Amino acid sequence: MSPLAIFPLFFLFIFNSSLAANTNIYNVQTYGAKSDRKTDSSKAFLSAWAAACASTSPNTINVPVGKYLIHNAYFDGQTCKSKAITIRIDGTLLAPSNYNVIGNDKNWIRFEKVSGVSIYGGTFDGQGASLWACKNSNKNCPEGTTVRIDFYNSNNIIMSGVTVQNSQKFQILVNRCHNAKLQGMKVLAPGNSKNTDGIHVKLSSGVSIMKSQIGTRDDCISIGPGTFNLWIEGIACGPGHGISIGSLGWKEQELGVQNVTVKTVTFSGTTNGVRVKTWARHSNGFVRNVLFQHIVMVNVKNPIIIDQNYCPNHESCPHQGSGIKINDVTYQDIHGTSATKIAIKLDCSKTKPCSGITLDDVNLSYQNQQTEASCVNARGRVSGLQKTYQMPIEKLDKFVCILSQELN
Repeated sequence: MSPLAIFPLFFLFIFNSSLAANTNIYNVQTYGAKSDRKTDSSKAFLSAWAAACASTSPNTINVPVGKYLIHNAYFDGQTCKSKAITIRIDGTLLAPSNYNVIGNDKNWIRFEKVSGVSIYGGTFDGQGASLWACKNSNKNCPEGTTVRIDFYNSNNIIMSGVTVQNSQKFQILVNRCHNAKLQGMKVLAPGNSKNTDGIHVKLSSGVSIMKSQIGTRDDCISIGPGTFNLWIEGIACGPGHGISIGSLGWKEQELGVQNVTVKTVTFSGTTNGVRVKTWARHSNGFVRNVLFQHIVMVNVKNPIIIDQNYCPNHESCPHQGSGIKINDVTYQDIHGTSATKIAIKLDCSKTKPCSGITLDDVNLSYQNQQTEASCVNARGRVSGLQKTYQMPIEKLDKFVCILSQELN
């Protein structure tokens, strides 16, 4: 090999060595973490975090192969000097299997006021089976931990290739964050779990959730008030309750939801597909500029649904008329099968009807039959009706749905 051929290899080695030299690596085992499933390693993880925060250079926290028990871990970024902390996980983080250890309404793992944190790989296991069994037996059980992994008031967050499973309740929460990217995720909970939303986003902007598999007992992704510029793409959802905006409107003074794109999603056996849900009570909130595009439904009970009289379990339901104004929502290129005859339900507010609803290239079938739509207080446009819309044109007049028909 000529000297000229050797030089690039030598230069590359020196370059990579320089990068490694400028990146501090903190192994949690060095700080006392035990991969024996029994020893609480919370303090060891927090000690590694404190060391990484104290350095101004980019830092990596390494979690080797093994199973580490974590009772609670609160990662505070307020005093961090480093603006680039990478957490590489080759092992599994376990929550206590005894649901009384953490208690009610607390987070298991929380990142607060952090910036530039990236988490790659690994598994977060909430071990919620004992609490689910308690609840399913109708015993007097605690509510359980509200959130397993919580990003609060943070910026420039990445989670990639991470598995989050078996949470007692919500699995991942993105709250008051800007610029967060979740990709290549697996978020899983079995059918006997309760209220195990996969990913919940609220009061946040610039969030993207991409190329992920989510299967839970509740919403795969739920979108709360104050969410702007949210991008969801390449999701396999099921089982679960679909992707939901809401519920919204429980508070009278509430921020709206705006600029949401949900595309290239497959829903398999879910209760809902794409859903907007609001309480029937006074509110100044809104939903606008939403696109649901390139969606495949596989045996979904409610493929397309707007429910502005949302009231789970039908207990103490308000009937004031929802104050949430919904407008400019587009359903484009939605195909597949419905598990019910009525595949489209637009039950909009009697006080603030939906407007700017667009149905474009929607083709849903039910047992090889034509499906129907149920529309109340909805105004908008249907295009491609003859080719794609499975309900005969004359049936539109049987509902309180005011949709102009653009026939192709």
